[in-house]
Amino acid sequence: MDIELARTFLEIVASGSFVAAAERLHLTQTAVSARIRTLEQQLGRSLFVRNKAGARLTPAGERFVRHANSLVQGWERARQHVALPPGRREGISIGGEPSIWHPLLADWLVWMQRACPDVALRVDIDMPGRLLDRIQDGSLDAAVLYNPPQRAGLVAELLLEEKLVMVTTSQDGRTDADRYVQVDWGPSFSANHRAAFPDQPDAPVTVSLGPLALTYILTVGGAGYFRAGTVAPFLARGELHRVRNAPEFSHSASVVYTAEGDGGVLARAREGLRAAARRKAYADPSQPVAARPAV
Repeated sequence: MDIELARTFLEIVASGSFVAAAERLHLTQTAVSARIRTLEQQLGRSLFVRNKAGARLTPAGERFVRHANSLVQGWERARQHVALPPGRREGISIGGEPSIWHPLLADWLVWMQRACPDVALRVDIDMPGRLLDRIQDGSLDAAVLYNPPQRAGLVAELLLEEKLVMVTTSQDGRTDADRYVQVDWGPSFSANHRAAFPDQPDAPVTVSLGPLALTYILTVGGAGYFRAGTVAPFLARGELHRVRNAPEFSHSASVVYTAEGDGGVLARAREGLRAAARRKAYADPSQPVAARPAV
């Protein structure tokens, strides 16, 4: 079977329609339809029912999902293994969302170089949804994400639990709407934030990357929510101050991988991620770092 047929099938499953899949694959809708028609002919079963809302799986299509994932993942592992650089016996690819690469993934790279010098490493930074798609299609072995959503066939192992706390540059520990910076910490945070501040107007500045937002308020002043471990040294030096009576929000990081991929070099990579997460810099100093895997 052509692996691209399985990839196209999985893209339609993920996006919910032939049109969306064509856009994401940079193909015409006619090409996507032709691939699925070929796949259905090879399997002897219809895989999708198309309607105005998009495309839904037939019973045969639902059964094929697991096999399609296995096909694509097996091909990616084979391709990466064959393409290993000289002197490397294995390879692993890890993804991370933009706000988590430094310092967690940076320290993980150093740990892997020292503990597993014969393993080829690749680290990709991407958006959470895309990283999860790539784990499922086999082009990534694992990804480190904040508050990852549940997906069938994927395991989320807790690395650390942090708090998001509101801080300000004002010495009196107060803030106002004109100086508030809205940081995008994901859907869970947004929902909790709206519930905690139902009457708060839209922030004049919105930033999707925590480190960028922190640099901004340290430079021009203001307030916002940040990871407790990140702002701890700024609080200690008096550059930032906790906002009085502001609620705290949970913000946990997990490594996500497929259940079939648990073992071998991935097990060592997860060990390195846990070692990096245990470093004091990533945890709320008032809380113990979680070390027990959670599925």
